[in-house]
Amino acid sequence: MVSHAKRFEAFGWETIIIDGHDVVEIIEAVKKARASKEKPCCIIAKTLKGKHFIKGIEDNVKWHGKILGKSNSEGTIELLKSMIKNPEPMLIPTMPFGKAPENTHERTHFMLPTLTYQKGKEIATRIGVGTALRRLGYQNQNMVVLDAETKTSTYSYLFQDAHPENFIECYISEQNMISVATGLHARGKITFSNSFGAFLTRAYDQIRMAGISKANLKIHGSHGGVSVGEDGPSQMGLEDIAIYKPIPGMSILYPSDAVSAEKAVEIAANTYGLFYIRATRPGTPVIYENHEHFELGKCKVVVKSENDVISVVGAGITLHEALIAQKVLESEGIRIRVIDVFSVKPIDASGLLKNAKQTKNLVLTVEDHYINGGIRGIFLF
Repeated sequence: MVSHAKRFEAFGWETIIIDGHDVVEIIEAVKKARASKEKPCCIIAKTLKGKHFIKGIEDNVKWHGKILGKSNSEGTIELLKSMIKNPEPMLIPTMPFGKAPENTHERTHFMLPTLTYQKGKEIATRIGVGTALRRLGYQNQNMVVLDAETKTSTYSYLFQDAHPENFIECYISEQNMISVATGLHARGKITFSNSFGAFLTRAYDQIRMAGISKANLKIHGSHGGVSVGEDGPSQMGLEDIAIYKPIPGMSILYPSDAVSAEKAVEIAANTYGLFYIRATRPGTPVIYENHEHFELGKCKVVVKSENDVISVVGAGITLHEALIAQKVLESEGIRIRVIDVFSVKPIDASGLLKNAKQTKNLVLTVEDHYINGGIRGIFLF
Protein backbone atom coordinates (compact mmCIF):
# COMPACT_ATOMS: atom_id res chain seq x y z
CA MET A 1 0.00 0.00 0.00
CA VAL A 2 2.86 2.36 0.83
CA SER A 3 4.48 1.74 -2.55
CA HIS A 4 1.22 2.69 -4.31
CA ALA A 5 1.03 5.87 -2.24
CA LYS A 6 4.61 6.83 -3.12
CA ARG A 7 3.87 6.50 -6.82
CA PHE A 8 1.00 8.99 -6.57
CA GLU A 9 3.03 11.31 -4.31
CA ALA A 10 5.82 11.34 -6.91
CA PHE A 11 3.34 13.01 -9.28
CA GLY A 12 2.30 15.60 -6.73
CA TRP A 13 -0.76 13.89 -5.26
CA GLU A 14 -1.77 13.87 -1.64
CA THR A 15 -2.43 10.30 -0.50
CA ILE A 16 -4.49 8.79 2.30
CA ILE A 17 -4.16 5.12 3.25
CA ILE A 18 -7.15 3.64 5.06
CA ASP A 19 -8.79 0.38 6.10
CA GLY A 20 -11.35 -0.05 3.35
CA HIS A 21 -13.64 -1.98 5.70
CA ASP A 22 -13.81 0.78 8.30
CA VAL A 23 -16.76 3.08 7.52
CA VAL A 24 -15.53 5.81 9.87
CA GLU A 25 -12.08 5.85 8.22
CA ILE A 26 -13.73 6.02 4.78
CA ILE A 27 -15.88 9.01 5.77
CA GLU A 28 -12.97 10.86 7.37
CA ALA A 29 -10.79 10.23 4.33
CA VAL A 30 -13.47 11.61 1.99
CA LYS A 31 -13.82 14.70 4.18
CA LYS A 32 -10.07 15.24 4.08
CA ALA A 33 -9.95 14.74 0.31
CA ARG A 34 -12.73 17.29 -0.22
CA ALA A 35 -10.87 19.77 1.93
CA SER A 36 -7.70 19.41 -0.15
CA LYS A 37 -7.68 22.40 -2.50
CA GLU A 38 -4.05 22.71 -3.60
CA LYS A 39 -3.46 19.25 -5.08
CA PRO A 40 -5.41 16.15 -6.15
CA CYS A 41 -6.02 13.54 -3.50
CA CYS A 42 -5.91 9.75 -3.80
CA ILE A 43 -7.56 7.48 -1.22
CA ILE A 44 -5.96 4.03 -1.10
CA ALA A 45 -8.24 1.58 0.68
CA LYS A 46 -6.88 -1.77 1.84
CA THR A 47 -9.51 -4.49 1.59
CA LEU A 48 -9.65 -8.27 1.90
CA LYS A 49 -11.89 -10.54 -0.12
CA GLY A 50 -14.43 -12.20 2.18
CA LYS A 51 -13.63 -9.87 5.07
CA HIS A 52 -15.25 -11.05 8.35
CA PHE A 53 -16.43 -14.34 6.90
CA ILE A 54 -15.91 -17.41 9.08
CA LYS A 55 -12.45 -18.91 9.45
CA GLY A 56 -10.87 -20.22 6.28
CA ILE A 57 -12.83 -17.99 3.89
CA GLU A 58 -11.48 -14.48 4.55
CA ASP A 59 -8.63 -13.60 2.16
CA ASN A 60 -8.72 -17.08 0.63
CA VAL A 61 -8.69 -16.88 -3.17
CA LYS A 62 -9.94 -20.47 -3.45
CA TRP A 63 -13.35 -19.27 -2.27
CA HIS A 64 -13.74 -16.75 -5.10
CA GLY A 65 -16.97 -17.41 -6.99
CA LYS A 66 -17.95 -20.40 -4.86
CA ILE A 67 -21.27 -21.02 -3.11
CA LEU A 68 -20.91 -20.81 0.67
CA GLY A 69 -23.48 -23.46 1.48
CA LYS A 70 -25.87 -23.50 4.41
CA SER A 71 -23.42 -24.02 7.29
CA ASN A 72 -20.90 -21.42 6.11
CA SER A 73 -23.67 -18.92 5.37
CA GLU A 74 -25.29 -19.32 8.78
CA GLY A 75 -21.91 -19.19 10.53
CA THR A 76 -20.93 -16.01 8.72
CA ILE A 77 -24.26 -14.31 9.51
CA GLU A 78 -23.86 -15.11 13.19
CA LEU A 79 -20.28 -13.82 13.15
CA LEU A 80 -21.34 -10.53 11.54
CA LYS A 81 -24.18 -10.12 14.04
CA SER A 82 -21.78 -10.61 16.94
CA MET A 83 -19.60 -7.78 15.60
CA ILE A 84 -22.35 -5.14 15.73
CA LYS A 85 -21.36 -2.78 18.54
CA ASN A 86 -24.27 -0.39 18.35
CA PRO A 87 -27.65 -1.52 17.01
CA GLU A 88 -28.67 2.11 16.45
CA PRO A 89 -27.62 3.66 13.13
CA MET A 90 -24.46 5.75 13.61
CA LEU A 91 -24.29 7.24 10.15
CA ILE A 92 -27.33 8.60 8.34
CA PRO A 93 -26.64 9.47 4.69
CA THR A 94 -28.12 12.69 3.36
CA MET A 95 -30.60 12.54 0.51
CA PRO A 96 -29.25 13.46 -2.95
CA PHE A 97 -30.18 16.78 -4.47
CA GLY A 98 -33.14 16.66 -6.81
CA LYS A 99 -35.10 13.67 -7.98
CA ALA A 100 -34.26 11.51 -10.96
CA PRO A 101 -37.07 11.25 -13.51
CA GLU A 102 -38.97 8.02 -13.77
CA ASN A 103 -37.75 5.67 -16.47
CA THR A 104 -40.66 5.23 -18.86
CA HIS A 105 -38.73 4.19 -21.99
CA GLU A 106 -41.42 5.66 -24.17
CA ARG A 107 -41.23 4.82 -27.85
CA THR A 108 -39.71 7.67 -29.80
CA HIS A 109 -40.87 9.32 -33.00
CA PHE A 110 -37.89 10.90 -34.72
CA MET A 111 -38.28 12.00 -38.33
CA LEU A 112 -35.57 13.48 -40.50
CA PRO A 113 -36.41 16.65 -42.42
CA THR A 114 -36.29 16.41 -46.20
CA LEU A 115 -32.74 15.60 -47.27
CA THR A 116 -31.06 17.69 -49.96
CA TYR A 117 -28.03 15.66 -51.00
CA GLN A 118 -26.78 15.88 -54.57
CA LYS A 119 -26.29 12.57 -56.36
CA GLY A 120 -22.67 11.86 -57.16
CA LYS A 121 -21.25 14.25 -54.57
CA GLU A 122 -18.70 12.55 -52.31
CA ILE A 123 -19.62 12.71 -48.63
CA ALA A 124 -18.31 10.39 -45.91
CA THR A 125 -20.94 8.30 -44.14
CA ARG A 126 -19.52 9.47 -40.80
CA ILE A 127 -20.55 13.00 -41.80
CA GLY A 128 -24.02 11.70 -42.61
CA VAL A 129 -24.26 10.19 -39.13
CA GLY A 130 -23.15 13.42 -37.44
CA THR A 131 -25.54 15.48 -39.54
CA ALA A 132 -28.47 13.20 -38.69
CA LEU A 133 -27.67 13.41 -34.97
CA ARG A 134 -27.72 17.19 -35.15
CA ARG A 135 -31.05 17.20 -37.03
CA LEU A 136 -32.74 14.72 -34.69
CA GLY A 137 -31.48 16.57 -31.61
CA TYR A 138 -33.92 19.38 -32.35
CA GLN A 139 -36.84 16.97 -32.06
CA ASN A 140 -36.30 15.33 -28.69
CA GLN A 141 -34.63 16.78 -25.58
CA ASN A 142 -34.37 13.22 -24.25
CA MET A 143 -31.59 12.46 -26.74
CA VAL A 144 -27.99 12.50 -25.48
CA VAL A 145 -24.86 12.14 -27.63
CA LEU A 146 -21.54 10.96 -26.17
CA ASP A 147 -18.05 10.86 -27.65
CA ALA A 148 -14.64 9.52 -26.64
CA GLU A 149 -12.55 12.52 -27.75
CA THR A 150 -13.01 11.77 -31.44
CA LYS A 151 -15.82 14.24 -32.12
CA THR A 152 -14.07 16.06 -34.98
CA SER A 153 -13.57 12.70 -36.71
CA THR A 154 -16.95 11.11 -35.93
CA TYR A 155 -18.64 14.47 -36.60
CA SER A 156 -20.55 14.28 -33.35
CA TYR A 157 -19.32 17.85 -32.81
CA LEU A 158 -22.15 18.89 -35.13
CA PHE A 159 -24.56 17.76 -32.42
CA GLN A 160 -22.46 19.37 -29.67
CA ASP A 161 -22.46 22.74 -31.43
CA ALA A 162 -26.25 22.67 -31.80
CA HIS A 163 -27.17 20.98 -28.49
CA PRO A 164 -24.27 21.47 -26.03
CA GLU A 165 -26.44 20.74 -22.98
CA ASN A 166 -27.17 17.23 -24.34
CA PHE A 167 -23.59 16.34 -25.27
CA ILE A 168 -21.15 14.46 -23.00
CA GLU A 169 -17.42 14.31 -23.70
CA CYS A 170 -16.09 11.07 -22.17
CA TYR A 171 -12.48 11.53 -23.36
CA ILE A 172 -10.26 8.55 -24.20
CA SER A 173 -12.29 6.00 -22.26
CA GLU A 174 -14.72 4.05 -24.41
CA GLN A 175 -15.44 1.66 -21.52
CA ASN A 176 -16.62 4.52 -19.36
CA MET A 177 -18.56 6.07 -22.25
CA ILE A 178 -20.67 2.93 -22.72
CA SER A 179 -21.18 2.68 -18.95
CA VAL A 180 -22.37 6.31 -18.84
CA ALA A 181 -24.68 5.63 -21.80
CA THR A 182 -26.09 2.58 -20.02
CA GLY A 183 -26.79 4.69 -16.93
CA LEU A 184 -28.53 7.30 -19.06
CA HIS A 185 -30.57 4.52 -20.67
CA ALA A 186 -31.64 3.42 -17.20
CA ARG A 187 -33.04 6.94 -16.70
CA GLY A 188 -34.97 6.78 -19.98
CA LYS A 189 -32.55 8.67 -22.25
CA ILE A 190 -31.86 7.80 -25.90
CA THR A 191 -28.10 7.77 -26.36
CA PHE A 192 -25.71 7.71 -29.32
CA SER A 193 -22.11 6.86 -28.37
CA ASN A 194 -19.38 7.74 -30.89
CA SER A 195 -15.80 6.63 -31.45
CA PHE A 196 -13.64 4.84 -34.01
CA GLY A 197 -14.76 1.27 -34.61
CA ALA A 198 -11.26 0.10 -33.65
CA PHE A 199 -11.37 1.90 -30.30
CA LEU A 200 -14.85 0.71 -29.35
CA THR A 201 -13.49 -2.82 -28.99
CA ARG A 202 -12.09 -1.59 -25.66
CA ALA A 203 -15.67 -1.40 -24.42
CA TYR A 204 -16.71 -4.87 -25.58
CA ASP A 205 -17.43 -6.08 -22.05
CA GLN A 206 -19.73 -3.12 -21.41
CA ILE A 207 -21.45 -3.55 -24.80
CA ARG A 208 -21.86 -7.27 -24.18
CA MET A 209 -23.51 -6.61 -20.81
CA ALA A 210 -25.74 -3.97 -22.42
CA GLY A 211 -26.97 -6.69 -24.75
CA ILE A 212 -27.67 -9.04 -21.86
CA SER A 213 -29.49 -6.19 -20.08
CA LYS A 214 -31.57 -5.45 -23.23
CA ALA A 215 -30.39 -1.85 -23.10
CA ASN A 216 -31.49 0.84 -25.56
CA LEU A 217 -28.04 1.98 -26.73
CA LYS A 218 -26.98 3.32 -30.12
CA ILE A 219 -23.30 3.13 -31.06
CA HIS A 220 -21.56 4.79 -34.00
CA GLY A 221 -18.25 3.17 -34.98
CA SER A 222 -16.53 5.33 -37.58
CA HIS A 223 -13.34 4.64 -39.58
CA GLY A 224 -14.28 1.04 -40.33
CA GLY A 225 -11.92 -1.11 -42.40
CA VAL A 226 -8.69 -0.57 -44.32
CA SER A 227 -10.23 2.40 -46.12
CA VAL A 228 -8.96 4.43 -43.16
CA GLY A 229 -5.77 4.48 -45.24
CA GLU A 230 -2.93 6.69 -44.05
CA ASP A 231 -4.14 6.69 -40.44
CA GLY A 232 -2.66 3.19 -40.24
CA PRO A 233 -3.72 -0.23 -38.90
CA SER A 234 -4.11 0.92 -35.29
CA GLN A 235 -7.09 3.01 -36.42
CA MET A 236 -8.73 0.39 -38.65
CA GLY A 237 -11.86 -1.33 -37.39
CA LEU A 238 -11.45 -4.75 -39.01
CA GLU A 239 -13.21 -7.07 -36.56
CA ASP A 240 -16.18 -5.01 -35.38
CA ILE A 241 -18.92 -6.78 -37.36
CA ALA A 242 -17.64 -10.16 -36.18
CA ILE A 243 -17.54 -9.30 -32.49
CA TYR A 244 -20.85 -7.43 -32.26
CA LYS A 245 -22.94 -9.82 -34.36
CA PRO A 246 -23.32 -12.52 -31.64
CA ILE A 247 -24.52 -10.06 -28.97
CA PRO A 248 -28.20 -10.71 -28.22
CA GLY A 249 -30.48 -7.94 -29.45
CA MET A 250 -27.71 -6.22 -31.41
CA SER A 251 -28.63 -4.72 -34.79
CA ILE A 252 -25.85 -3.72 -37.22
CA LEU A 253 -26.38 -1.15 -39.95
CA TYR A 254 -23.68 -0.44 -42.55
CA PRO A 255 -24.60 2.59 -44.73
CA SER A 256 -22.93 3.22 -48.07
CA ASP A 257 -23.65 6.90 -48.68
CA ALA A 258 -24.79 10.01 -46.81
CA VAL A 259 -28.49 9.33 -47.47
CA SER A 260 -28.39 5.79 -46.09
CA ALA A 261 -26.22 6.99 -43.18
CA GLU A 262 -28.86 9.50 -42.10
CA LYS A 263 -31.61 6.92 -42.55
CA ALA A 264 -29.61 4.43 -40.43
CA VAL A 265 -29.52 6.95 -37.57
CA GLU A 266 -33.25 7.57 -37.96
CA ILE A 267 -33.99 3.82 -37.81
CA ALA A 268 -31.80 3.37 -34.72
CA ALA A 269 -33.36 6.35 -32.94
CA ASN A 270 -36.87 5.06 -33.53
CA THR A 271 -36.22 1.40 -32.71
CA TYR A 272 -35.75 0.22 -29.14
CA GLY A 273 -32.63 -1.88 -28.67
CA LEU A 274 -28.89 -2.07 -29.19
CA PHE A 275 -27.56 -0.70 -32.50
CA TYR A 276 -24.12 -0.50 -34.08
CA ILE A 277 -23.77 1.81 -37.10
CA ARG A 278 -20.55 1.23 -39.04
CA ALA A 279 -19.28 4.26 -40.94
CA THR A 280 -16.23 4.87 -43.11
CA ARG A 281 -13.62 7.62 -43.17
CA PRO A 282 -13.31 8.57 -46.87
CA GLY A 283 -16.03 10.25 -48.87
CA THR A 284 -18.27 8.10 -51.05
CA PRO A 285 -20.59 9.28 -53.84
CA VAL A 286 -24.26 9.77 -52.99
CA ILE A 287 -26.10 7.05 -54.91
CA TYR A 288 -29.58 7.13 -53.39
CA GLU A 289 -32.40 9.59 -53.88
CA ASN A 290 -33.10 11.78 -50.86
CA HIS A 291 -36.52 10.19 -50.41
CA GLU A 292 -35.20 6.57 -50.57
CA HIS A 293 -36.81 4.34 -47.94
CA PHE A 294 -34.64 2.03 -45.83
CA GLU A 295 -35.74 -0.71 -43.46
CA LEU A 296 -34.13 -2.76 -40.73
CA GLY A 297 -33.57 -6.26 -42.10
CA LYS A 298 -33.79 -5.26 -45.78
CA CYS A 299 -31.09 -5.00 -48.44
CA LYS A 300 -31.05 -2.82 -51.57
CA VAL A 301 -30.53 -4.07 -55.13
CA VAL A 302 -28.61 -1.20 -56.71
CA VAL A 303 -27.93 -2.61 -60.20
CA LYS A 304 -29.66 -5.59 -61.86
CA SER A 305 -30.59 -7.11 -65.19
CA GLU A 306 -32.17 -10.34 -66.41
CA ASN A 307 -28.76 -11.56 -67.61
CA ASP A 308 -26.80 -11.17 -64.37
CA VAL A 309 -24.33 -14.03 -63.88
CA ILE A 310 -23.48 -13.34 -60.23
CA SER A 311 -24.69 -11.32 -57.25
CA VAL A 312 -21.99 -9.07 -55.80
CA VAL A 313 -22.78 -8.01 -52.25
CA GLY A 314 -21.08 -5.06 -50.58
CA ALA A 315 -21.66 -2.34 -48.01
CA GLY A 316 -20.01 0.94 -47.17
CA ILE A 317 -17.02 1.66 -49.38
CA THR A 318 -16.98 -1.83 -50.89
CA LEU A 319 -20.36 -1.22 -52.52
CA HIS A 320 -18.77 1.58 -54.52
CA GLU A 321 -15.89 -0.69 -55.55
CA ALA A 322 -18.49 -3.20 -56.73
CA LEU A 323 -20.22 -0.48 -58.76
CA ILE A 324 -16.92 0.42 -60.43
CA ALA A 325 -16.36 -3.26 -61.26
CA GLN A 326 -19.91 -3.53 -62.61
CA LYS A 327 -19.28 -0.77 -65.15
CA VAL A 328 -15.98 -2.31 -66.28
CA LEU A 329 -17.54 -5.76 -66.69
CA GLU A 330 -20.60 -4.34 -68.48
CA SER A 331 -18.28 -2.78 -71.08
CA GLU A 332 -16.95 -6.31 -71.65
CA GLY A 333 -20.44 -7.78 -72.04
CA ILE A 334 -20.63 -9.32 -68.55
CA ARG A 335 -23.64 -8.47 -66.40
CA ILE A 336 -23.48 -8.59 -62.61
CA ARG A 337 -26.01 -7.73 -59.93
CA VAL A 338 -24.85 -5.30 -57.23
CA ILE A 339 -26.52 -5.50 -53.81
CA ASP A 340 -26.15 -3.14 -50.86
CA VAL A 341 -26.60 -5.28 -47.76
CA PHE A 342 -27.22 -2.17 -45.53
CA SER A 343 -28.68 -4.23 -42.65
CA VAL A 344 -26.00 -6.72 -41.64
CA LYS A 345 -28.05 -7.86 -38.66
CA PRO A 346 -30.87 -8.69 -38.99
CA ILE A 347 -29.97 -9.84 -42.46
CA ASP A 348 -32.36 -9.91 -45.41
CA ALA A 349 -32.00 -13.68 -45.86
CA SER A 350 -34.98 -14.10 -48.16
CA GLY A 351 -33.99 -11.15 -50.34
CA LEU A 352 -30.40 -12.29 -50.75
CA LEU A 353 -31.37 -15.89 -51.45
CA LYS A 354 -33.92 -14.75 -54.04
CA ASN A 355 -31.27 -12.73 -55.86
CA ALA A 356 -28.73 -15.55 -55.58
CA LYS A 357 -31.16 -17.97 -57.28
CA GLN A 358 -31.63 -15.46 -60.10
CA THR A 359 -27.85 -15.24 -60.67
CA LYS A 360 -26.94 -18.91 -61.07
CA ASN A 361 -26.61 -19.35 -57.29
CA LEU A 362 -23.35 -17.44 -57.41
CA VAL A 363 -22.61 -14.80 -54.76
CA LEU A 364 -19.48 -12.74 -54.19
CA THR A 365 -19.06 -10.61 -51.07
CA VAL A 366 -16.66 -7.66 -51.09
CA GLU A 367 -15.15 -7.02 -47.67
CA ASP A 368 -13.51 -4.18 -45.76
CA HIS A 369 -13.19 -6.42 -42.71
CA TYR A 370 -11.26 -9.50 -41.63
CA ILE A 371 -12.49 -12.48 -43.64
CA ASN A 372 -13.82 -14.28 -40.56
CA GLY A 373 -17.15 -12.90 -39.41
CA GLY A 374 -17.56 -10.13 -41.97
CA ILE A 375 -20.25 -9.79 -44.61
CA ARG A 376 -19.31 -13.28 -45.84
CA GLY A 377 -20.51 -14.64 -42.53
CA ILE A 378 -24.05 -13.41 -43.12
CA PHE A 379 -24.57 -16.15 -45.69
CA LEU A 380 -24.21 -18.74 -42.94
CA PHE A 381 -27.89 -18.31 -42.19
